[in-house]
Amino acid sequence: MRIVRNYLYNVGYNILILLTPLITVPYISRILGPTGVGINASTNSVITYFLLAGTVGITIYGNREIAFISNDKRKRSLVFWEIEFLQIITISIAYLAFCVFLLFQKELKVYFFYQSFYIVAGAFDISWLFMGLEDFKKTVLRNTIIRLLSIGAIFLLVKKHSDVGMYILILSVSQLFGNITLWPYLSKIVYKPDFKHLRIFSHLMPSLSLFIPQVAITVYLAVNKTMLWRLDSVVASGYYDYSDKLVKLVLAIVTATGTVMLPHIANLYANKKFAQVKTYLYMSCDFVLFISVPMMFGIASIATALAPWFFGSQFASVNILLIIEAPVIVLIGISNVIGQQFLLPTKHTKTYTASVVLGAVTNIVVNIPLILKFGVKGAMIATVLSEVAVTTYQLVKVRNILLIRKLFKSLWKYFVGGIVMFVPVYILNIQMSISILSLVLQIIVGLLFYVGTMCILQPELLNNVKSLKKRFDN
Repeated sequence: MRIVRNYLYNVGYNILILLTPLITVPYISRILGPTGVGINASTNSVITYFLLAGTVGITIYGNREIAFISNDKRKRSLVFWEIEFLQIITISIAYLAFCVFLLFQKELKVYFFYQSFYIVAGAFDISWLFMGLEDFKKTVLRNTIIRLLSIGAIFLLVKKHSDVGMYILILSVSQLFGNITLWPYLSKIVYKPDFKHLRIFSHLMPSLSLFIPQVAITVYLAVNKTMLWRLDSVVASGYYDYSDKLVKLVLAIVTATGTVMLPHIANLYANKKFAQVKTYLYMSCDFVLFISVPMMFGIASIATALAPWFFGSQFASVNILLIIEAPVIVLIGISNVIGQQFLLPTKHTKTYTASVVLGAVTNIVVNIPLILKFGVKGAMIATVLSEVAVTTYQLVKVRNILLIRKLFKSLWKYFVGGIVMFVPVYILNIQMSISILSLVLQIIVGLLFYVGTMCILQPELLNNVKSLKKRFDN
């Protein structure tokens, strides 16, 4: 059951990353307002570019390389220190570039500086080592403490609209401390660095091959907020950010399989167990569809009343944004299975790169006219279209390697269950006065309708639970 445990740990880790801002959203949205939220979203989107440039694809590359040699401590130690020292060097260069940027930046300068601690945190991020070793427990437990402390600090120190800087500082510094807390575990996992045998820059070109898709991913994740800031307003960027945060929280549960399966499949691939690679992939895709489809319909069904209640009346327009963005839960779920769980661990890097570059180009091309015409709604539509492009391209490229019909064998059953769930929940959502109790009731009703439909339709995932458990035990 190791994969199941790792999946649950990774779900917890991904949710934890997003939970800090989301737990405080009802409070922060009312204290800082759309303008304060927009300042955080806009400045953070720019900082993301510098952090991306500093990590140069190391997060995914390190994860994969450690997985290839996870059973050899001496090789593992050598590779770890080579990659980590490379990361420190590239992050340092990125921070120098940020300092140059800051010299010429006149608007929101102090907020950019507070955000820059995210860049510093990148130098100390060794989560890829633990992911490559399929050890997610330590990452979750250590970071949980830091996240809880940061939540407490937000409620204690952020009291008025002018505390935007304090809010940003708390989030960025907590990220730095969270990364540092993993370092005490190193003494038991790797040997001390042997500087005489380190070949630091031997990893630069291979990691750069994964840097291009990381750039593309960041472009169509962050460029929407940046373009909204410039073409519309920081308020529009704030609306987009809050809608995207809620959808990404749901996605954390869906895409957790990708982070867990990447090192596992990479290890199988390194040992030439190709049949097992495909078996795990088909089961993983079925599981992702099983949970992503109801989540898509669930978000859409409760969005109408949820947005103004959760974010505050000033963010009432976020409801339609949630409905527009909901399909990306399924689209990213599929592309995560194909890309993160198959293309990357089996070294089909060029195909993966081409798919995310296509998504970024699609996003940029359609973003400008859609934002100018529809504002923040246009940016949401652009996000969905870019994910359609990524998923479609990946499926076309793997059609001769994988059985597409087998990947989506039970998809229609999940959609039937999602629609059956959506109707009663949506009716309850627009008719009931929203509260925690009514929201919980709507979720329970939705789950009952979906699970009931699955019991009737009997998708393959349910029919093979016992065999799935046996495979996971391996």
